[in-house]
Parts: sequence; structure tokens; C-alpha cells
Amino acid sequence: MTLWFVFALMTVAAIFAALLPLGLRSRSQGDGGEAAVYKDQLAEVDRDLASGLIPAADADAARAEIGRRLLAAADQKPAAMQANVRLRRAAAALALVGLPVLALALYLPLGSPGLADFPFAARNRAPNGQSLDTLVAQVEQHLKNNPADGRGWTVLAPVLERLGRFDEAVRAYRNSITYNGESADRRADLGEAIAAAAGGVVTAEAKTEFDRAVVLDVNEVKARYFLGLAAEQDGRKADAASIWRAMLEKAPEDAPWRPLVQEALARVGGPAAPALSDETMAAAKDMNETDRDAMIRGMVERLATRLKQNGDDVDGWLRLVRAYMVMGDREKAKSAQADARQAVANDAERLRQLNEGLKNLGLDG
Repeated sequence: MTLWFVFALMTVAAIFAALLPLGLRSRSQGDGGEAAVYKDQLAEVDRDLASGLIPAADADAARAEIGRRLLAAADQKPAAMQANVRLRRAAAALALVGLPVLALALYLPLGSPGLADFPFAARNRAPNGQSLDTLVAQVEQHLKNNPADGRGWTVLAPVLERLGRFDEAVRAYRNSITYNGESADRRADLGEAIAAAAGGVVTAEAKTEFDRAVVLDVNEVKARYFLGLAAEQDGRKADAASIWRAMLEKAPEDAPWRPLVQEALARVGGPAAPALSDETMAAAKDMNETDRDAMIRGMVERLATRLKQNGDDVDGWLRLVRAYMVMGDREKAKSAQADARQAVANDAERLRQLNEGLKNLGLDG
């Protein structure tokens, strides 16, 4: 009730603030009307007569004419003022009554006047107090009532996949494609869910989805990775290595998926240097496999030598560890990891950056 009262006062104040200039303007116009002008003209006639500029007869005639106009203006003034007052009263009534009525007419159907108060602290706790299963159930109920809500299926699908409900995730991804349209990432997500439902095996059905994704976008990372995985599972390691090596050649140095592809490439026996420069990659294209591997190993050894001389380069240590992992030399990777931690042990910030970068390499596991 107090809130409604405050809103009412604010509304009245706003209305009067809008009407006040109108009232002041009308008053000022009434004070400086035609009567004041005629009075000034009479005074001017008297000054001209006193100065001898006009004869007395002409002055009398001018006074008579000005007096006649003054009387006519005085007769018209009450009617005009009365009409002006009526207009101002009508405007004030419209503002005082019409605006609140219009506001209520809009608020009642669009607002929630009967909603009880919900304290801020409780509002903040409510979502966190619900389990993920409860939230998923609510979304599923919404989609049961609104099956064509493509955005809802897009939100639900990855959550079901993370919960291990792969068959339901596959259905959700299919509905997302049906109601949102086809795209490379949606096809790739569907293929991943199908593979997950098959225990990680890239089945023919999953491979079809990855092929469709690559047709839509030749650079779709997830689809290309799984196509390499399909080749590996079929025993075509050379094809898998070719797919993954091509991905690394085009990948930016800070691509988050680079370590995963490098490890996969090392698994099928296809060493490749991480994050080579464009010039180096151009030179490597014309080399045979033996020369390319020799060049890569030479680069890695030069990097290791440089880091022994200057161990403050955290990015360099991470590149070295990744390179050994890609080359399949896990022992050297572990040794480089230990050397890196020893080199930056006295610098807390560099040590933190190093440990963050090493998390995804799996050497501590």
C-alpha cells in the first residue's frame, strides 16, 4: 500500500510539473494583451501633442479612435479569458484522470499486481537451491508443451549429454536441427552425441553427420577431429594422421583443441611440431616425411637448448613439453616439465602460469 501511495504522489507531481508552465504562460499573455498596447498609444498621443508634433484636433480624434478600440478589446477579453480557462481546466482534468487510467489499463494486463514480494536474498538463492535434474525436468516439461521451441532444444541437448543421457541428447539435437535449421556445428554436435551413445565408437550414422558438417563448413573442427578418429578406429592410421596434421597446420597457436589433436596425432605415429611459423610450414610442405621429422626434431632440440640458457620463458617450456608429447617421447616430456618448474620456482606468477598450461597435458596423472 505504501508503494502505491508513493507512485500516486509521483504521478501527481509529474502532472503538475507539466501543467505549471501552461498556467504561467496563460497568465503572462493575459497581463500583456491589447489593452496595454492601447494605453501606450494614448500616452504617445499625449507626448506628441505636448511636443507640438500634432494639432489638438488630430490629438482628440486619435484619442477617440484609440478609446473605441480599447473598449472593444475590454468587451472581448472576458470571453477569451473564459474560453482559455475552460481549455486549461479540460487539459488539467485529462492529465489528472486520463494518464493514471491509461497507465492502469496498460499495467493490469501486462504487469503482475497480485505477485507477492520476493526478497532479494531469496531471489538470489532460489535458482541455486534447485538441482540440475529439477531444472532439466522443468525444461523438458516446457518442451513437451512447446515442442517447436528450437532454442529450448538447443539449450537442453548439451546438458543431457553431460548428464550421460546420450539417447535423449541425440533426440534433442535432432529436434534442434529440425526447428532451428541445419548448420555445421549442429550436425557435428549430433554426431558427437551419437558416438557417445555408442560408447565412443564413431558409427556409420555418426560419421554421416560429421561428413554433413564438413560439407557445410570445411573447417568445422569437431567434425574433422571425429573423422580422423573414425579413420583410426577403422585401422586407417595414415588417413587419421593426414586429417589431424592438416588441422594443426591451419590452427592458431593458442587454439584450445591443439593439445588434443597433437596427442591424437602422436598416438597414430605422426609427429608434428606445435605452432610452426607460416614460413616453416611453407618450407615443410615440399619435404618428404623423413626430412620433415628431422627438421622438427632439430627445432625441438634448439628450443630445449635455448630454455636451458634462459628458463624464464613459460610459453617456451609449454611448447617444448607439447613437442615431446607429440613426438611420443613421454619421458622427455616429463623431464622438460620438471626442468620448467625448477626454472621458475622462484617466480610465483610464472609458476602459476606454467602449471595452468600443463594441466591439459596429463603428465601428472
